[in-house]
Amino acid sequence: MNEAVSYVPTTFAAIAGWNDDDHAAAFAAFLLSAPRVLERDAGSTAASGTRRRPSPELVEVCRRALEGRTSGNDRAAAREFFERHFTPYQIVYGAGAQSAGLLTGYYEPQLTGSRTRNDQFRVPVYKRPHDLVNLMDEAERGARAGQQTHARQTDEGLVPYFTRAEIDQGALGGRNLELGYVADPVDLFFMQVQGSGLIDFGGDDVVRLTYAGKNGYDYTSIGRHLIDTGEIASEDMTLQVLIDWLKADPVRARDVMWKNESYVFFEELGKASETSARGVDGIVLSAGRSLAVDTAFHEIGTPVFVSSAGLVHANPAGASENGFNRLMIAQDVGSAIKGPERGDVYFGSGFEAGLLAGQTKHEARFIVLRSHRLDVAQHPAALAGLAS
Repeated sequence: MNEAVSYVPTTFAAIAGWNDDDHAAAFAAFLLSAPRVLERDAGSTAASGTRRRPSPELVEVCRRALEGRTSGNDRAAAREFFERHFTPYQIVYGAGAQSAGLLTGYYEPQLTGSRTRNDQFRVPVYKRPHDLVNLMDEAERGARAGQQTHARQTDEGLVPYFTRAEIDQGALGGRNLELGYVADPVDLFFMQVQGSGLIDFGGDDVVRLTYAGKNGYDYTSIGRHLIDTGEIASEDMTLQVLIDWLKADPVRARDVMWKNESYVFFEELGKASETSARGVDGIVLSAGRSLAVDTAFHEIGTPVFVSSAGLVHANPAGASENGFNRLMIAQDVGSAIKGPERGDVYFGSGFEAGLLAGQTKHEARFIVLRSHRLDVAQHPAALAGLAS
């Protein structure tokens, strides 16, 4: 833990925007991660021994949430649940430390593709190779900056996996790893950055792909590279501007994308109409309520109240123009998400979600809700309002 960061308790009454939020929507998202927290506590989902078990306090609150789950949309009962079971903490920085957080967005892009390679669809989408080995739990990959997260198993032992450039040049060819093919390497690149996506193979064959591992290299922002080299001005940089720049010249796009050596593999979840986007531990994501965080600071399943004065485009039409003030649940991670107030908002699937995500790069502050032990004998009504 960064010694320059501390957590200072506050009150719910002191949180601007707390009273106006839809706590029932946050509770519904919390319920989706609660079973995974309990499973991880029991040791059934951990991929390796490098990941800490969830805190006993969070485990207990998740258990109580599931026992008292509501079938309605009682905002008052949901708010009472969070206020009874959690204490809000402000993040405070020491001298010389970062003092402002950053909020970005991600989504599920939808691509058109083919199950077989042809003249139009030539770019392979790869599933996880059998020789790919996790060196740490997938949830820790964002928190272990600078460390190799995956490796390749060989007869001589573990070696670094193939880079993006090596894979694009055929390192995985002939191994029957292709889930399908898409037309544009830039589209595949950004589906990998988002970590999941939909592919329309024609007819009713529209499938959802989810993250299944990566080649182990640190994520490198090509947008930052283009800003640093003067290709695109910082104030002009958006997701769409970056995509347009790359698609204007395939050769320069290839060379720039290769600077990000990280490469993501996918697995097919099933038909898009029958599945949902998944975060870490297989948690079903909720648009506008799921948050990717740095697990060096926040454990998965933690409620986090996020405030961003400038993020008005993420609010529903007709909602408050006083910025973005919303209780979210830590349900995902990302290689670029590093720091105590660094978060990535999940916006959903498709074009409109992509527009929202692409515009999101705003300063933000986090209020972290940490669970505390609650004596049910002293508070018998703690879950009464949420009982089905």
